[in-house]
Amino acid sequence: MVSDQLLQKQSSAQPTRTLIYDGECRLCVVAKEGIERLGTDSDVQFVTYQSEEAVTKLGSEYRPGRPDVAFLVEPDGRIRRGLDAFLPLLPGLPGGHALSFMLRFPLLRPVAYLIYRLIARYRYQLFGAVPRGGLSP
Repeated sequence: MVSDQLLQKQSSAQPTRTLIYDGECRLCVVAKEGIERLGTDSDVQFVTYQSEEAVTKLGSEYRPGRPDVAFLVEPDGRIRRGLDAFLPLLPGLPGGHALSFMLRFPLLRPVAYLIYRLIARYRYQLFGAVPRGGLSP
């Protein structure tokens, strides 16, 4: 009885954060699916940048076209961009605590930001676009 109530409460809980990702980018879609599959952080809602919901949540931050980075919209409306959008999600992923720890070292964090920027800039050339119907299962 108690476990049924707990399950019902958990399933009815609304996500408190929104990760906005490029729904046309193959790497972004695969990464989002991996986070959903592996992650234990159920308070995150995933929204494509190409949706009206993204326009609403990002407000003046939204620019038409392909986004340069991913966004994490916090419950208070604060927006994290790029690598900072993924850092709060790390503890819920396998190996995430170790990666979070490693990023505390002064030399590794700037390297991680540089790698993110390079991959974000060249993601279509490196990984391609998602076909119109989405990725096949």
